This record gives sequence, structure tokens and C-alpha cells, in this order.
Amino acid sequence: MNCFKKCRKQAVPFLAMLLLPLIGLSQKTITSSKTFDLLIGTYTRTNESKGILVYRFDDESGKMTYLNQIDGVENPAFLTVSNDLKFVYAVNSNKVGEVSSFKFDRSTGKLEFINKQSSSGVGPAHVAIDRDGKNVFVSNYGSGSLTVLPINGDGSLAQASQTIQDEGGSANKLRQEGPHVHSALLSKNEKILFYADLGTDKINIYNYDSSKKMPLTPAGPAFESVQPGNGPRHMDFSPDQKYLYLVQEMTAIVNVYSCNNGKLTFLQSVNMMPEAFTENSAADIHVSPNGLFLYASNRGNANNIVAYAINRKNGRLTFVERYNVDKTPRNFVITPSGNFMLVAAQDANNVSVYKINKATGKLTGTSVKIDVGQPVCLKLVPAE
Repeated sequence: MNCFKKCRKQAVPFLAMLLLPLIGLSQKTITSSKTFDLLIGTYTRTNESKGILVYRFDDESGKMTYLNQIDGVENPAFLTVSNDLKFVYAVNSNKVGEVSSFKFDRSTGKLEFINKQSSSGVGPAHVAIDRDGKNVFVSNYGSGSLTVLPINGDGSLAQASQTIQDEGGSANKLRQEGPHVHSALLSKNEKILFYADLGTDKINIYNYDSSKKMPLTPAGPAFESVQPGNGPRHMDFSPDQKYLYLVQEMTAIVNVYSCNNGKLTFLQSVNMMPEAFTENSAADIHVSPNGLFLYASNRGNANNIVAYAINRKNGRLTFVERYNVDKTPRNFVITPSGNFMLVAAQDANNVSVYKINKATGKLTGTSVKIDVGQPVCLKLVPAE
């Protein structure tokens, strides 16, 4: 009996050692993938696009090849993908306010419609998903609300379980006459949800517990205010989650915060353009995978990507360059390797590929460009 127990105790770590490389191999395959499916969300209101397109992207050559598309999806202006890569969710940016779910086949790029639910708001602009695939979070820009929609076992969306309606406005009476929720971002441990409200000039902070029917409750403090008239839009974390970066649409100012258990402490503001430049319409923001650089896009009459070096010790930013891109760079994505940046130029009707110098953070144009009507969202998924 003692021998059996002893042998069994020895066998358990031995088996773990055998399985560990297999687990590591699976994770490595995902993180070191060289081939991706590029999902492109578009505006369909101009009839230049009919839905969501899927291209195959090679992270070594930077080339893109058409795979598939699904038509008849109204204004899929923002997309998110489930952690198991089996489902895609898209806001239908319209006055009705809807969110659509799809099955996704990574081998073919095929999307298959599952169902559609109300976003319990007007003009949804952004959708995010938790790691376990229990809920999606929809930012209703038009009505200024954040809605939680549970996800069923088959990937379909259930009716909203919670809607948080923001109140108030801010300095710009034309753009900030009321709340305009623009995006949401979960912390790495998924205990905190941050969401940006352009209309009230706030980052709202909520505790998240997926086991509850109404999973969001106000944190303490429940918001962080920005300078009136700035218009918070999108956010991104540093890889270690110590710092949060916020791009503000109306002034093209990037704010830097330290982040500790959901509590934000303001550190720095940087102007994306010279102060005399007023035709700003900042859009997207991303930190490079190596955590060394931050990039933000500016539309309006700027049409550029602004690069900053990140001080790893204190999170602060130092200007690197402004790189001109095609008209209206609404959204962009950086490949997990950090080799390339793909930019969706909405009003140029194309998606272009730029090479990233991982040592300097600077961009270089490539000859790779695809014609896409009104591209407004890009997502990369490891290809099968």
C-alpha cells in the first residue's frame, strides 16, 4: 500500500512534465502564429460595402488574400471575437440599436449568422467580450448607455441583463449635449470594467462579477473626469496593466494614468498635434506588444498615426513621429509579433499595411493595400 502511494505520488509530477510541453505548445502555436484571419467591419450605409469581410494575412510577408465575407449585416462598425475563436459579435450601428452574433470558421473565414438582439440603446459604437464568453458589453453612443448581453451556450446572444444609463453633458454643447458612451475595456483579471463617455468627459469604473445577473456595480471611485471638452473615446493598457492610455477624440490629447486595482491616477497629457492645429478627430489607440511604444490615430484634416515611446518605469510618453496615412484612419491593429500595423482608412476605402521598426517604433509604408468600402474595424485571429 505504501509502495502504491509512493509510486502514485511520483507518477503525478512525471505525467505533468509530459503534459506541460503539450500545453505550452498549444499556447505557443496561438501566440507565435504567422498566419491570421483579418476580420473587417464596415459601414454599409453608403452601399460601398455589404457586411463583414475576411482576409488571410501573412505576418512574415505582410500580404493579404481574400477569403470570405458575409453580406446583409447592417453597419457592423465594431467587432469582437470570443476567446475560443469560435464566435464573432458585431454592433449594428443604427438608430434601432442591435448586436449580431456569428459562428466563425477559422479555416475558411466563413461567418454564419446566429441571431440578433437589441442593444437597449441607440447607435451602438463598440462591443467587448469577457474571457469566459459569458457576456458582451455594448457601448451605445447615441443614447449614452452601456449594456450587458449574456451569451448562451451556442454562442447566441440573450436579451440584455443590465443597462447603465449615463447622465449629464460637458463643455461642447454641440457634441456633448448629453452622454455618448464610446468604448469599454476589461482589466486583465476581469474584475474591473472601464468605459469611456465622450459626452460627459468621464472614464466610468465598475466592478465586474460574471456570476451575478446584473454583473456591474460602481467601483469606488466610480469615475475619473478629464478636462472638459476633450471627449474620451478609446483606451488601452500597457502589457503589465500598470498604465492606462486614453485617446480623446475632440482635442486629440492622450492621457496617461497609473492603474492600481481599478483606481486611476493621472500622470500626463500629450497633444497628438501642434496646439495651433484644431481640425482634430482622434480615433484609435494601441500599445505595441513589446510595451515600448504607443500609437494613436487622428482623422479630421490630420490623417496620421502618432507614435510615442513609453518609459517602462513610469508609463510616460515621449513623442517619436507623426506618420501620414490615407484618409480617415478610424481603426488600426498591430500584429502580435509587432512586425506590422494594419490601418482601416474609412474614407479612402482601403486597408493598408505598414512595417513597424520594433527598435525605434517608426512606421514604413509597404505596397500592400486592399480596396474595402468604408472599413471601420479590424480584428486579427490566428488562422487554423
